[in-house]
Amino acid sequence: MNLLSLLSLSAISAIAWAETHVFDWNITWVTANPDGMQPRPVIGINNEWPLPLLNFTKGDRIIANVRNQLGNESTSVHFHGFFQNGTNEMDGPPGVTQCNIPPNETMVYNFTLDQSGTYWYHSHTKGQYPDGWRQALVIHDEEDPYIGKYYEERVITLSDWYHDEMPGLLKEFINVANPTGAEPVPKSALMNDTQNLTVPVEPGKTYLFRVVNIGAFASQYFWIEDHDMQIVEVDGVWTEPATASMIYIASAQRYSVLVTMKNETNANYAMVGSMDTDLFDTLPSDLNYNSTGWLVYDSSVEKPAAKSVSEFDFYDDFELVPYDGLERYGDADITVTLDLTMDNLGDGANYAFFNGISYVAPKVPILYSTLTTGSAATDAAIYGTDTNAFVLNKGDIVDIVLNNDDTGKHPFHLHGHNFQVIWRSGDYEGHFNPDNVTFSSVPVRRDTLIAKPMGNFVVRFKADNPGIWLFHCHIEWHMDAGLAAVMVEAPLYLQENLTIPQNHYDVCSASGTPTEGNAAGNTEDFYDLTGENKAVAPLPAGFTARGIVALVFSCVAAFVGLASIVCCLPFHSEQWDAKITARKPDQIGMDAHFAHNPGIRPVAETLGDA
Repeated sequence: MNLLSLLSLSAISAIAWAETHVFDWNITWVTANPDGMQPRPVIGINNEWPLPLLNFTKGDRIIANVRNQLGNESTSVHFHGFFQNGTNEMDGPPGVTQCNIPPNETMVYNFTLDQSGTYWYHSHTKGQYPDGWRQALVIHDEEDPYIGKYYEERVITLSDWYHDEMPGLLKEFINVANPTGAEPVPKSALMNDTQNLTVPVEPGKTYLFRVVNIGAFASQYFWIEDHDMQIVEVDGVWTEPATASMIYIASAQRYSVLVTMKNETNANYAMVGSMDTDLFDTLPSDLNYNSTGWLVYDSSVEKPAAKSVSEFDFYDDFELVPYDGLERYGDADITVTLDLTMDNLGDGANYAFFNGISYVAPKVPILYSTLTTGSAATDAAIYGTDTNAFVLNKGDIVDIVLNNDDTGKHPFHLHGHNFQVIWRSGDYEGHFNPDNVTFSSVPVRRDTLIAKPMGNFVVRFKADNPGIWLFHCHIEWHMDAGLAAVMVEAPLYLQENLTIPQNHYDVCSASGTPTEGNAAGNTEDFYDLTGENKAVAPLPAGFTARGIVALVFSCVAAFVGLASIVCCLPFHSEQWDAKITARKPDQIGMDAHFAHNPGIRPVAETLGDA
């Protein structure tokens, strides 16, 4: 039998074993209390939460019918880490590859899984996934290099948890009363969306733990007491084994580790996820920054409290080596340099910027502009003033040079690709200097990387996946504050080879979103951006964050003074009763309704695109 026949039989066999998984997902409100401290509305699927952990095999097909039953919010879903090669329209970010799904509408996501490893899925509509719309996802492959080296798998999710819902928190965050941009601090750390997790294990066995940070903000340190871990995968890329006693895992990152159990069964051992509190501007007294689970060898033996650690000595992911030994790509054909800053705009609120631009989603999703603007699609200008769009040619070797001019850590994620991490500086080393570095020869590949405080990194990828791919900070607060850019990869190829399904156009129509023309929806002159979505205007000359703080406190003092005067005046209950009566009758009924239905939100401003 010749080689071609063998290959054909192999392909037929793979198709025969592949399954099609059809999901009917009603996105609904559910009441939950995962940290045991406060019940609150969360976003569930089919009235259930936590969301289902999904398991697939490489080659399977997903058909997810996503129906928005949230009542007052749009929604979407992104399958994080999937390349979506040939199905860019299924990637998920509204304003980039699709329109938001309005209430009572359904969007169909239909694509094939051509990868393996550890991933997750989450809403990509502004500020939504921290309200519970997220969960882990695993794709298995019989050809994975560590098959046969472990007894069973366990999935561990780490997350931060807020007691208040995101719409209110976002309004407080992007607000003149918060001119320094202090991010809301979560209330608790969770492990598998609970606390006090127990994981039964058998002595002497080796397990594969897939650890996923599905949180909104906090990176977490993770360790298992008295057990070493062998790192074998990051972000869907298998690695050579690397021994670690602790890992540091930022929002959206994934690690798979092999852990061999002890032979004795006379003790159980703590697993700890500890939030990196250096990310927080304040440390509230009620902050529960650790989550603890246990490897349970014997359920009749006590589960000991986690031991304190003197330092966080975690493995440096820059030292990892990909299992396939792929060497660094050749020199870059194009370099995209992004300088990260945080600053105030004219409304007094604090925003995030790349190269002085705070991302704002265009009126027409960028993919739709690409498909309807002819040869002009190769010009980044048509995609909007504030979209940070960069056009790449098919096959280009691309470097992204990121200079972090902020004192915080930032995890950056690239859709549609993983990238080679060819350089990353230490803390406070300033901007990238190509004359003073040595690039890694066999660099680790991943899809989410941490930028060090006041440091820099360089990642390299091959533009071999035509599409519109978002590059953004995966701290949700910073994404919502504008810390994003867009790679427009091979736009003319997309025009010839990609067709958006009618269902997606129907969703756009239902949401009132235009699907033709430039960023402003102009179909006559693609360079006329009149009416486009724009960032808030800059501050007037001379204003600073310190000045805004002083102004805010002056206003607060003035209001306090006025309140004290009012309090001294006689109070007339008749006037107060008249004010209540003057409210709209339907509003009074709504207040009572929502007071007795905590799983449903009052009508509020629909959040914009991601």
